[in-house]
Amino acid sequence: MINVIKGGMSLVGTRPPTLDEVAQYEVEHLRRISAKPGVTGLWQISGRNKITDFEKIVELDCKYLDEWRFSYDIKILFKTIIVLVQRKGAM
Repeated sequence: MINVIKGGMSLVGTRPPTLDEVAQYEVEHLRRISAKPGVTGLWQISGRNKITDFEKIVELDCKYLDEWRFSYDIKILFKTIIVLVQRKGAM
């Protein structure tokens, strides 16, 4: 939450990339970092640790960017709460 307050992250957004991911990016992957990463997003509510395919993660991030609406962020925030309470996708 400190990063959200400082402005480095948003509440909802794309999944923050790891350094080893960025090192392997191809041109089409760069789009996913065109927006601030979020504390939560489609990856988090769609299965988290069950989604290990990098291309699927990029697909979810790009879908978020393509379909972004404020109401979509609210929906993702509520779904995040449900996922956390139900402990779905948690390790």
